[in-house]
Amino acid sequence: MAIGGYQTFLLAVLKVGCVNPRSKKLVGTLLMIVWIPVYALTAMAIGLHVLPHANGAVTFLYYLLAGLLWIVPVGLLLPWMHRERAR
Repeated sequence: MAIGGYQTFLLAVLKVGCVNPRSKKLVGTLLMIVWIPVYALTAMAIGLHVLPHANGAVTFLYYLLAGLLWIVPVGLLLPWMHRERAR
């Protein structure tokens, strides 16, 4: 199966040091634009399905944890985006 142009570009971006910093920032920004709403909607859907009869403390802890966990992938992505190309 042939790989399309955008798939080839994404594969090249994921390899360390093979694209310029501008491209890495573009891809990282696009990933964040997709990741954050998908994560938020998924966390909300899980909360609505799992926690309808939970007490207030459990609900609070779930949404506190869910509200903080989105930053883990973004925190790993940001250094990659700003890392300079190895020479």
